Amino acid sequence: MHDLELPDNALNTPPAKNDLRKSLRNKRRTLSRQQQRQASMGLCRQLSRLPEFLFGQRIAAYIPNDGEIDPQPLLELAWRLGKEVYLPILHPCAKGRLLFMAHYPNQPMAKNRYGIPEPLCDHSAYCPVWTLDLVLTPLVGFDAEGNRMGMGGGFYDRTFAFLNTGSRPRIPRMVGVAHECQKTPHLPNEPWDIVMHKIVTDSAIYTAR
Repeated sequence: MHDLELPDNALNTPPAKNDLRKSLRNKRRTLSRQQQRQASMGLCRQLSRLPEFLFGQRIAAYIPNDGEIDPQPLLELAWRLGKEVYLPILHPCAKGRLLFMAHYPNQPMAKNRYGIPEPLCDHSAYCPVWTLDLVLTPLVGFDAEGNRMGMGGGFYDRTFAFLNTGSRPRIPRMVGVAHECQKTPHLPNEPWDIVMHKIVTDSAIYTAR
Protein backbone atom coordinates (compact mmCIF):
# COMPACT_ATOMS: atom_id res chain seq x y z
CA MET A 1 0.00 0.00 0.00
CA HIS A 2 1.41 3.40 -0.94
CA ASP A 3 1.78 6.39 1.35
CA LEU A 4 -0.91 9.01 0.96
CA GLU A 5 0.70 12.01 -0.74
CA LEU A 6 -0.34 15.63 -0.40
CA PRO A 7 -1.87 16.85 -3.66
CA ASP A 8 -0.17 19.69 -5.52
CA ASN A 9 -2.75 22.20 -4.31
CA ALA A 10 -2.59 21.10 -0.67
CA LEU A 11 -0.62 24.18 0.39
CA ASN A 12 -2.98 26.64 -1.33
CA THR A 13 -4.35 27.55 2.07
CA PRO A 14 -7.66 29.45 2.30
CA PRO A 15 -7.27 33.05 3.51
CA ALA A 16 -9.25 32.38 6.71
CA LYS A 17 -6.85 29.60 7.69
CA ASN A 18 -3.85 31.80 6.92
CA ASP A 19 -5.32 34.53 9.12
CA LEU A 20 -5.84 32.05 11.97
CA ARG A 21 -2.28 30.75 11.59
CA LYS A 22 -0.91 34.29 11.72
CA SER A 23 -2.96 35.11 14.82
CA LEU A 24 -1.86 31.97 16.68
CA ARG A 25 1.79 32.51 15.76
CA ASN A 26 1.57 36.04 17.11
CA LYS A 27 0.14 34.73 20.38
CA ARG A 28 3.14 32.53 21.08
CA ARG A 29 5.65 35.13 19.87
CA THR A 30 4.37 37.71 22.34
CA LEU A 31 5.05 35.48 25.36
CA SER A 32 7.85 36.85 27.55
CA ARG A 33 11.01 34.88 28.28
CA GLN A 34 9.74 34.13 31.76
CA GLN A 35 6.41 32.92 30.38
CA GLN A 36 8.27 30.73 27.87
CA ARG A 37 10.43 29.22 30.63
CA GLN A 38 7.41 28.54 32.82
CA ALA A 39 5.54 27.01 29.89
CA SER A 40 8.52 24.80 29.04
CA MET A 41 8.73 23.44 32.58
CA GLY A 42 4.95 22.91 32.69
CA LEU A 43 5.02 21.08 29.36
CA CYS A 44 7.79 18.77 30.49
CA ARG A 45 6.01 17.96 33.76
CA GLN A 46 3.01 16.86 31.70
CA LEU A 47 5.04 14.89 29.16
CA SER A 48 7.17 13.12 31.76
CA ARG A 49 4.04 11.40 33.12
CA LEU A 50 2.89 10.01 29.78
CA PRO A 51 3.21 6.23 29.28
CA GLU A 52 4.43 7.04 25.76
CA PHE A 53 7.46 8.74 27.30
CA LEU A 54 7.96 6.45 30.29
CA PHE A 55 7.99 3.27 28.20
CA GLY A 56 9.34 4.70 24.94
CA GLN A 57 13.02 4.45 24.08
CA ARG A 58 13.31 6.45 20.85
CA ILE A 59 12.03 9.96 21.41
CA ALA A 60 11.79 12.48 18.55
CA ALA A 61 11.60 16.16 19.45
CA TYR A 62 12.61 19.49 17.89
CA ILE A 63 14.53 22.71 18.45
CA PRO A 64 12.02 25.52 19.16
CA ASN A 65 11.61 28.32 16.64
CA ASP A 66 9.15 31.19 16.12
CA GLY A 67 7.92 31.12 19.72
CA GLU A 68 7.33 27.35 19.85
CA ILE A 69 7.17 25.81 23.30
CA ASP A 70 10.57 24.41 24.33
CA PRO A 71 10.87 20.64 25.08
CA GLN A 72 14.53 20.87 26.19
CA PRO A 73 13.96 19.90 29.86
CA LEU A 74 12.31 16.67 28.69
CA LEU A 75 15.25 15.88 26.41
CA GLU A 76 17.63 16.26 29.34
CA LEU A 77 15.45 13.90 31.38
CA ALA A 78 15.39 11.44 28.48
CA TRP A 79 19.20 11.43 28.32
CA ARG A 80 19.43 10.84 32.09
CA LEU A 81 17.08 7.87 31.71
CA GLY A 82 19.19 6.39 28.92
CA LYS A 83 16.68 7.06 26.15
CA GLU A 84 17.61 7.94 22.57
CA VAL A 85 16.72 11.42 21.33
CA TYR A 86 16.25 12.36 17.67
CA LEU A 87 15.76 15.68 15.89
CA PRO A 88 14.30 16.36 12.43
CA ILE A 89 16.42 17.59 9.55
CA LEU A 90 15.33 18.52 6.05
CA HIS A 91 15.60 15.45 3.84
CA PRO A 92 18.58 15.99 1.49
CA CYS A 93 16.93 14.10 -1.41
CA ALA A 94 13.15 13.92 -0.88
CA LYS A 95 11.68 17.43 -1.10
CA GLY A 96 9.22 18.31 1.63
CA ARG A 97 10.15 15.42 3.93
CA LEU A 98 12.15 15.00 7.12
CA LEU A 99 14.82 12.66 8.40
CA PHE A 100 15.34 12.08 12.13
CA MET A 101 18.94 12.12 13.31
CA ALA A 102 20.43 11.18 16.68
CA HIS A 103 20.86 14.10 19.08
CA TYR A 104 23.33 14.19 21.97
CA PRO A 105 24.24 16.75 24.66
CA ASN A 106 26.59 19.46 23.34
CA GLN A 107 26.28 18.14 19.80
CA PRO A 108 27.47 20.50 17.01
CA MET A 109 24.54 22.06 15.17
CA ALA A 110 24.11 24.01 11.94
CA LYS A 111 21.14 26.08 10.76
CA ASN A 112 19.13 24.89 7.78
CA ARG A 113 17.68 27.17 5.11
CA TYR A 114 14.85 28.15 7.46
CA GLY A 115 17.28 29.17 10.19
CA ILE A 116 16.44 26.15 12.39
CA PRO A 117 19.38 24.30 14.01
CA GLU A 118 19.96 20.71 12.88
CA PRO A 119 22.40 18.15 14.34
CA LEU A 120 25.58 17.66 12.37
CA CYS A 121 26.06 13.94 11.78
CA ASP A 122 26.32 11.32 9.07
CA HIS A 123 23.06 11.24 7.10
CA SER A 124 23.36 7.46 6.74
CA ALA A 125 22.80 7.13 10.50
CA TYR A 126 19.18 8.32 10.47
CA CYS A 127 16.38 6.61 12.38
CA PRO A 128 13.56 5.21 10.19
CA VAL A 129 10.47 7.18 11.22
CA TRP A 130 8.29 4.13 11.72
CA THR A 131 10.72 2.81 14.38
CA LEU A 132 10.35 5.89 16.59
CA ASP A 133 8.34 5.35 19.77
CA LEU A 134 7.25 8.93 20.49
CA VAL A 135 7.21 11.93 18.16
CA LEU A 136 6.77 15.37 19.73
CA THR A 137 5.33 17.59 17.02
CA PRO A 138 5.34 21.39 17.37
CA LEU A 139 1.99 23.01 16.64
CA VAL A 140 0.77 26.44 15.58
CA GLY A 141 -2.76 25.60 16.69
CA PHE A 142 -4.86 22.65 17.81
CA ASP A 143 -8.30 21.62 18.96
CA ALA A 144 -9.37 19.15 21.63
CA GLU A 145 -10.11 16.43 19.06
CA GLY A 146 -6.47 16.15 18.01
CA ASN A 147 -6.61 18.21 14.84
CA ARG A 148 -3.54 20.38 14.42
CA MET A 149 -2.29 23.32 12.45
CA GLY A 150 1.37 23.45 11.51
CA MET A 151 3.45 26.08 9.78
CA GLY A 152 1.89 25.16 6.44
CA GLY A 153 4.82 23.38 4.79
CA GLY A 154 3.40 19.85 5.11
CA PHE A 155 6.70 18.32 6.29
CA TYR A 156 5.23 16.19 9.07
CA ASP A 157 2.20 15.21 6.97
CA ARG A 158 4.40 13.91 4.16
CA THR A 159 6.93 12.23 6.45
CA PHE A 160 4.30 10.41 8.52
CA ALA A 161 1.75 9.79 5.74
CA PHE A 162 2.10 6.04 6.36
CA LEU A 163 0.08 6.50 9.56
CA ASN A 164 -3.00 7.06 7.39
CA THR A 165 -2.42 3.93 5.33
CA GLY A 166 -1.17 1.30 7.76
CA SER A 167 1.75 0.57 5.43
CA ARG A 168 4.34 0.03 8.20
CA PRO A 169 4.49 -2.65 10.93
CA ARG A 170 4.83 -0.10 13.76
CA ILE A 171 3.05 3.15 14.54
CA PRO A 172 4.88 5.87 16.47
CA ARG A 173 2.81 7.71 19.03
CA MET A 174 2.27 11.23 17.71
CA VAL A 175 1.98 13.84 20.45
CA GLY A 176 1.47 17.45 19.48
CA VAL A 177 2.87 20.08 21.84
CA ALA A 178 1.91 23.72 22.15
CA HIS A 179 1.21 26.58 24.52
CA GLU A 180 -2.27 26.39 26.02
CA CYS A 181 -3.06 29.75 24.40
CA GLN A 182 -2.78 28.09 20.98
CA LYS A 183 -5.96 26.06 21.54
CA THR A 184 -8.84 26.93 19.23
CA PRO A 185 -12.42 25.58 19.24
CA HIS A 186 -12.25 23.70 15.94
CA LEU A 187 -9.78 23.13 13.13
CA PRO A 188 -10.75 21.66 9.75
CA ASN A 189 -9.18 18.29 8.97
CA GLU A 190 -7.95 17.44 5.47
CA PRO A 191 -7.59 13.80 4.32
CA TRP A 192 -3.78 14.05 4.35
CA ASP A 193 -3.55 15.63 7.82
CA ILE A 194 -1.85 13.50 10.45
CA VAL A 195 -4.07 13.56 13.53
CA MET A 196 -2.26 13.54 16.86
CA HIS A 197 -2.85 10.75 19.36
CA LYS A 198 -2.59 13.36 22.11
CA ILE A 199 -2.02 17.09 22.47
CA VAL A 200 0.04 18.26 25.46
CA THR A 201 0.38 21.85 26.62
CA ASP A 202 1.96 23.50 29.63
CA SER A 203 -1.25 22.93 31.61
CA ALA A 204 -3.28 20.08 30.08
CA ILE A 205 -3.30 16.78 28.18
CA TYR A 206 -5.88 16.26 25.44
CA THR A 207 -6.57 12.76 24.11
CA ALA A 208 -7.67 12.72 20.47
CA ARG A 209 -11.12 11.31 19.79
